[in-house]
Amino acid sequence: MIDKFCDFLTSKIKENVENIDEEKELIINFGVKLIFGELPKIVILFIIGFTLQIGWYTLILFFLLAPYRSFTGGFHLKTHLGCMFTTCILYLVPILLAKFIDIPQNYIMYISVILIGILSIILITKYAPADTENIPILSKKERKSKKVKAYIALIVLLVISVLILDKIISWMLIYGIFLQNLTILPISYKLTKNKHGYEVYAEESF
Repeated sequence: MIDKFCDFLTSKIKENVENIDEEKELIINFGVKLIFGELPKIVILFIIGFTLQIGWYTLILFFLLAPYRSFTGGFHLKTHLGCMFTTCILYLVPILLAKFIDIPQNYIMYISVILIGILSIILITKYAPADTENIPILSKKERKSKKVKAYIALIVLLVISVLILDKIISWMLIYGIFLQNLTILPISYKLTKNKHGYEVYAEESF
């Protein structure tokens, strides 16, 4: 329903605005879908967060983890409901785990930061940025840029998790990074029936 509305709105924009070619139409359509498709999910996420009395942690994790998610990429489910479910898992589960699993020993947290850092670097090197057929990344320059930014975002998150005094924030960042890393794995793409942009591009080139 949302996709049909966005396509309809895009067609109306094209009818009333001059000099919109096919490429510009795709960009407009993507922007419209971003506004009407993603914003409601974010609003619902925050509503659920505040209902569960973890609203401020939800806001913090969203703004801290979003750049890392953007640069590393990951699979996307085909339906808006599925995407909403995935979003809730990626942002709410880390907070709930951090809030209700008490790990007071700092050395365990430090060891976890080191391990998740090493694992993340390996996965970023091998799989990031993990694009999709709907939003492909075919430029080598763009892929390299996103990979570098993913390393930087990772370092920032790990430094925050070590230095911040609130241990709930420390652990929710660690769990959040781990869950996000799962979304870029090849097995995750197979299970969710996603394709990378280069796979579709290669198929269309024949």
